[in-house]
Order: sequence, then C-alpha cells, then structure tokens
Amino acid sequence: MINPFKKYRIDRLFFHSFAIVLILVIAVTAWTSYSNSSKALVQTTSHYQQRLLDELNNEISTRLDMIEQISLSTSRDNELTTFLLNRQDDFERYRKRVSVESALGNLTYAIPLIQGIDLYMDEPMPSDGQSYIQFRNIRDLDKQSWARNLVKSDFAWSGEHSIPSVQGEIPVLSFARKVMNENDYLGVLVVHIKAKEIRALLTGNSSGSNRIMADSGGKQILSIGETLEQSEWSKWIDLKSNNSGYVHIPGDENSGNTLLVYSRMDNSIWTLLEFTSWKQITASSLELAEWIGLIGIGAILLVLLLTHYLSKQFTKPIKQLVSAMKIYSVGGHREELPIDYENEFGYLFSGYRKQNDRIEELYLSLERRYEQQRKAEIEALQANINPHFLYNMLDQLNWMAIDAGQDELSRILELMGQMFRIGLSNGASFIMISEELQHIQCYLEIQQLRWGDGLEYQIDVAPELQEIYLPKLTLQPFVENSIVHGFNKQRSGHISIRMAMLEEAVQIIIDDNGAGLKQPEERPRSRRTGGYGIRNVRERIAGYFGNEYGVTLKEREEGGTRVEIILPLLTEAPAQTLTASLAAKEG
Repeated sequence: MINPFKKYRIDRLFFHSFAIVLILVIAVTAWTSYSNSSKALVQTTSHYQQRLLDELNNEISTRLDMIEQISLSTSRDNELTTFLLNRQDDFERYRKRVSVESALGNLTYAIPLIQGIDLYMDEPMPSDGQSYIQFRNIRDLDKQSWARNLVKSDFAWSGEHSIPSVQGEIPVLSFARKVMNENDYLGVLVVHIKAKEIRALLTGNSSGSNRIMADSGGKQILSIGETLEQSEWSKWIDLKSNNSGYVHIPGDENSGNTLLVYSRMDNSIWTLLEFTSWKQITASSLELAEWIGLIGIGAILLVLLLTHYLSKQFTKPIKQLVSAMKIYSVGGHREELPIDYENEFGYLFSGYRKQNDRIEELYLSLERRYEQQRKAEIEALQANINPHFLYNMLDQLNWMAIDAGQDELSRILELMGQMFRIGLSNGASFIMISEELQHIQCYLEIQQLRWGDGLEYQIDVAPELQEIYLPKLTLQPFVENSIVHGFNKQRSGHISIRMAMLEEAVQIIIDDNGAGLKQPEERPRSRRTGGYGIRNVRERIAGYFGNEYGVTLKEREEGGTRVEIILPLLTEAPAQTLTASLAAKEG
C-alpha cells in the first residue's frame, strides 16, 4: 500500500484531508441533530398532548356523568313512572302529561348543555313539534341507530346525529335510559345534549387539532379535524386498559406516519385520541438540520479557504529550505533562511482550554438559571389554581342533592364545604381553636349521619381558649383514627375532647372507648398509630415549636385510647415568613 504522505504534495494532502473530514462531520452532525431533536420533539409533544387530553377527558367525563345522573334521577321520578303506567282517565292523564312536560322543560332550561328530551312510551299524547320536550311512540324506537345498544343494557350513548328544532337541524349526542318500574319496562328517556358544547370542550384551546372521542367499545362518538379511520387506529391501542399513552403509527403510500396520543381515565368509559402528522412534528427538526447543513456548507467553504492559506504558510518554510538546498554549492551563493519564526502554539492551546472552561461555567450557570426560572413558572401556575372551584362544585352537588330530595347528602355536602373553607384558610397555617373545633364538629356530624345514634362525642373547651391559635387540622387525624380504627369492630363509640391551659401551654386530651392501641390476643396485629395524618401532625409540631411540645398516645385503663397534645399558648398567629419557612422545610 502506497503511503500518500510519501507520494503527494503536503499542501494538497492537508487541504483534501480537512475537506473530507469537515464534510463527514457536518453530515453526521446534521443527521444526529435531526434524529435526536425529532425524538425529543415527539416525546415532548406526546407528553404535552397526553396531559392536555387527560384534562379534557376529565372535564368531558364530568359533564357527561352529570347527564347520566340527571337521567337516572329523572327516570326514577314517581310522577314520570305514574304517567307512563297509563292507568289514569284522559283528563288525569293530560294533567300528568302537562306536569311531566313542565318538569322536563325546567330541566332543559336549567342545564344549558341539554338541547331537548324525548320520552318514548306507549300511546303518547300529541306534542308540539317545536317543543324541546317530545313524547314519541315506543314503536318508533327501532328507527334510531342507537336503539340496538339498549337490548343488553339499561342505558346507551349515541354518536353525533342531528335532530329538528326551532333553529333547524341541531347536531347532538343522545343518552338513552330505560324507564323501569318493578321490573316493568315502561319506556325510554332520551336526553339530547348539544354536540357543539362537547365539541368545544374536545377542541379546548387547540384550534386545528385532530381528535376523536370514543366510548369503551371503541365506537367513535365525536371527532374534530382530520382523523384516521377506526379500523386503522383501533388495532394500536387497548381500549380495555385504563392507561393513557402514545403510539407511532407507520404510514403507507397514501398517508405518512402519525403520532397517536390517547387518554383513558379510571371510572370513565371515554377515550380521547389525538392524531398529529409525524411530518408536522419533525418539521422544525428538519428545518434545523437544513440550517445546520447550510451553515456547514458555508463553514466548509470558509475553512477550506483558511486551510488553503494555512497550508501555504506551513509549506512556505519547507519550500524555502528546499530552495536553499537546491542552490547550495561549495563556495557558491547561500540563501539566508528566515529567523523570525516563533511558534506560540502552546500559549494558544492554553488560552483555548481556559476559554472552554469559561464557556462551560457560563453554560452551567445559564442552565441552572433556566431550571430555577422553569420551576418558578410552574410554581406560579400551580399557585393560580382557584380553590373556589371546590366550593362551587360542592355547591352544585348540594343543589342537585336538594333537587333529588337527598337531605342527608345535602347536609354532608354542606358540612364538607365548611371543612374545605377551614382547611384552606386562605393559605394560613395557623387558625383559632374555635375554627379548629368547627372543623372537627363538621367531621363528627358527617360521621354521626353514617353511625346514627351509635356515635357520641363531647367537646369541653373553656371560652378563653377559643381565640388561641394552633396549627390547622391538628385534631382531625386523631378523631378520624379513633373512628376508623378504634370503632371498626364496634356498633357504638364515644369521643371526648378536652382542652386546658397549663401555664404557657395548651393541653388537648382526646379520649375514645375504642379498641385501644392493641388488638385482642386472638388477633395480635397492632392498631396503626403512626398513619400519615398523625405523623404529619407530629412533624409539624416538631418543625414549628421544637421537641418540648408534641403528641403522646397511650392506653386508657378503662379501655380505649388517650391522645395528649401539648402546644404553646399562642394569642396571635406567627408571622407569615416564619410559617412559610417552616412549611418549606416540611416540603
């Protein structure tokens, strides 16, 4: 094999070697950049879309679950079933029809999501064709495409279809539920909801999205944008699984690759799918690779020119030496070699290394600042979550319970609302004892609604202690522990809460007559006394006040458990900066 350094000129070897290496480096860099950035973009896009679909799925499921619950409560309404039994005379039946139509109409007007309601029954009375409430003959039920889904089920959802209305044909989704009375099939209640509203929820803030809403059986209910056929995407995901995820669907000669992101939620029959063109996702990566290629071409031309210049500079002293050797002769003319070459490559290398170290330091500093900024933005976004959503939702549920005649459930929701307000306390870490007692009384009243007369409690707190401050949610874990673990084998139980002032401290004693800290000998498992809630209270007291205050649990001689809590006597809440710093340590 011929050694090129022995055959070819040095300047040409130097020039061509640099050219080949640079072309290979630029090509590999462009391809690696395209490949890695494409993968990163796909992962980022799929993660963002999956989180967005989970949020949309949760919101849509909430709306549609509300429609199902409304349909269930309406189908069990005594006046509706009495009307469908058709056992009245004509006048009474007409009066019942007017009453039922009014009730269904009020339901339609009260819930903007509902477009109208159809009631399929035997021998229906004529309806106003422009009315939102229609009484239809049950023999016409088979004409509906979704009717076959009711053969093996008491309820079913339909796909998007249109119904006539005053404004013309309106696209809707329909939920049908059988009306039963003591195993007698009386009719079918069909609630039409506005497809436009669900479509708006499915679209969210992402205009131009390609999404599908499907039920648990894979049937397409609603779609927006350009999507794949059901036969193409259904084989890539398991609709029986509750897991969300994404998959890369390879394309064919008619269509390119597609990224399919899907969302499945627990306790929900709905699956949301989003289709994104692979070419659309990787377009920026391809553009980046093209820019790298263009910059590389420019860099190659520039470096080749520089290489050509440097090669001349490197070969110049060699040529001078060769020239001097050619003209040398004994006693002849001598060509003087230059003496001004002082190579400082060592200094250049040292300066380059120092510059690289400096660039790395600056890069790490920028990376840390970016991470801090990103965390701060995330925390700011999380801090903007409005807790009033919880209050409003509980209030809506309360009104639904009142409308359904569920007074006990209504009272529970009202008590839960009070507990939420006290628990949030506008972000405060300390509240007055009076608020803490109100919170625990709400909890105990909820438990009494479940236990009936089997649960008794007594609270003995002096008035002068009512305005003393303590960390919020201090009592509730211990009371909950008594009910859940102490009374789990009993039909009744008694809880006593007492507070007393001890010099500069407050003593809180919680007694119960439950199973105690240990189970009977035949079941030697210990009662859990260090659950998350109790451990949280211990750690908060230690973090706020130190080890001289805390919690003690022990067996009572007469049976049950005694909890003793010692807290400092606080006549006002600690400074916000102190509580914030302590909360940060807890986190």
